Amino acid sequence: MPNELLKTDMMIAQNFFLEIDGEVVSYLSGVSGLDIEMDVVSATQVGKDGKQQTIKSRGGANKAPDLSLTRLAPTDAAGDPLWKWFKAVHDGGLKNSDRAGQRKSGAVVIFDSTHSEIARFSFFNAWPSKISTDALSVDSNDPIKETITLVCETLERKK
Repeated sequence: MPNELLKTDMMIAQNFFLEIDGEVVSYLSGVSGLDIEMDVVSATQVGKDGKQQTIKSRGGANKAPDLSLTRLAPTDAAGDPLWKWFKAVHDGGLKNSDRAGQRKSGAVVIFDSTHSEIARFSFFNAWPSKISTDALSVDSNDPIKETITLVCETLERKK
């Protein structure tokens, strides 16, 4: 039985990208917030002598994560799909009448070393709430990175 666990290799966190509405929109250098979680609801029962008798717990509502996506900053923000999306939300807001227009679904897709898809974290009804650019320094030769925060309603691991 333990040998069954050794039949597949582990995933390596180095080959992944961002897909929105079925299209690759950005290569990423880091992702955090791939947390699939639910609330825990607990109830304590007290007996006739006032002492705690039983604690029961069960799953509550699913929690919606915020994804933090790190990438190299584009040289042309006006032509970049994530910056266009952020600008549309920032300038126009999230209108109740146009819910589908500003919120998008997509995935963080992970590949193995042979470029085969091995995992997919799909998010639904997301919108960009923030774009942070790295600190700048005249002493640095590092590429400039930016971090995009996506607020999601749902996150699921599909694969």
